[in-house]
Amino acid sequence: MPVTLPHLNANYLDNPAPDYPPVSRELSEQGRVLVRAMVNADGHVKQVLLRKSSGFSRLDQAALDSVKNWRFVPARRGEQPVSAWVVVPVAFTLEG
Repeated sequence: MPVTLPHLNANYLDNPAPDYPPVSRELSEQGRVLVRAMVNADGHVKQVLLRKSSGFSRLDQAALDSVKNWRFVPARRGEQPVSAWVVVPVAFTLEG
């Protein structure tokens, strides 16, 4: 039976954007982090790994710390919720 991957659509408003590290803001550090998250059958994140760095360790860590506390709609195999990995993009951009 095919597995539908976890997603954060239904719970998106409960997942706050990561805090932009103040030093990164001062140094104009920007980038996109790809976080690999293991989402349990209950929608909680069990583990996070850095899939692709932004090039700035402070931004990478802020993304990991934030996604670790997010909630997801769990993956499903048929009607059964199951654990699965999902890749979450997190962008850090300075406006103006």
